[in-house]
Amino acid sequence: MSKVLGIVFSNMHETSMGDLTENRTMASVPFGGRYRMIDFMLSNLVNSGIHDVGIITKNNYQTLMNHVGNGKEWDLSRKKGGLSILPPYGRSEAGVFRGRIEALAGIKQYINDSSAEYVIMTDCDTIANVAYDDILAYHQAKDADITIVYQHKQVAKSQRNNTTVIKLDENHRVYDVVKDHAEEEGNVFLDIIVIRKTLLERIITEGQARGKVSFTQEVLQGQKDNLRIFGYDFKGYIGDIKSIEAYYKCSMDLLDKNVRNQLFPAHRPVYTRVRDEVPVRYGVDAKVSHSMLADGCIIEGEVENSIIFRGVKVGKGAKVKNCVLMEGTVVGENAKLECVISDKNVIFRNSRTLTGCETYPIVIGKGRSV
Repeated sequence: MSKVLGIVFSNMHETSMGDLTENRTMASVPFGGRYRMIDFMLSNLVNSGIHDVGIITKNNYQTLMNHVGNGKEWDLSRKKGGLSILPPYGRSEAGVFRGRIEALAGIKQYINDSSAEYVIMTDCDTIANVAYDDILAYHQAKDADITIVYQHKQVAKSQRNNTTVIKLDENHRVYDVVKDHAEEEGNVFLDIIVIRKTLLERIITEGQARGKVSFTQEVLQGQKDNLRIFGYDFKGYIGDIKSIEAYYKCSMDLLDKNVRNQLFPAHRPVYTRVRDEVPVRYGVDAKVSHSMLADGCIIEGEVENSIIFRGVKVGKGAKVKNCVLMEGTVVGENAKLECVISDKNVIFRNSRTLTGCETYPIVIGKGRSV
């Protein structure tokens, strides 16, 4: 495989995630009982033979740094290459970057110093198990300047303002790029880009000179007639998380065995920071059905159709249904929760009742008491 540099944007699309990204990056949002969003991006890169990875940060990245550390869980703690955390740098009045081109300009020297021939760029809002080596092979076979990954799918109404759709000819060459897509379905851009490093360096230099900010608007839209831009159709499961509703749906999708098999195949594991915990402890009256529970939980009530993170406690007589309860959540005795997302260390006091719905789950911010 050709020498490849991986670049991960940790803060894109986080403004629509409410309390979940109030004090953390999109990359460090907990997911699936024991993971964080960035685990899927880093694992995809490593499983594809890419061991030179830079993570672009913007703000609230202390949790991200604590999680990834030196990258040893992903085999990225290396003398050459490995994992690099790239702090924010920008030329705008706000002091930080406003778009992808400005973000890349801030790490221009890092890119220049890399010996890679190609660059793969990805955001952290996509839950998928992606073989980047297959995408690179497609990129080379098409003799493409840029390859962008898409999936033809329906677009939830709540996500259309944050969705970019591409239009392709019969050879899968991109002839139009539409932001804020208004239709119910289309070829949704999954924020994964393959590009030759020399071309990326040229785009960054021109972008700096002309004050360009957005890669999608200035390059994918603005240069589609001048560059050979192709689309790669990804066929596997995709959790495209650009809203609380999408995060909730993707979490509930994990209860489907077929989805789990696609996300966690044995030959392409998803790595994360290792934390040794005791097994789940079930009380005499505990009832658990169709749920995922991480280590360290104490369950004395009822849990149905829910994702339960490490160290969650569910008291006697409590009922938890269709919920996502993050690490350290405490559900008091006789409390009733349905369609609730609780961030870390939330306390639901005895006999409290909270009921949301699948299209509008209730979100309780980190460390709060109800």
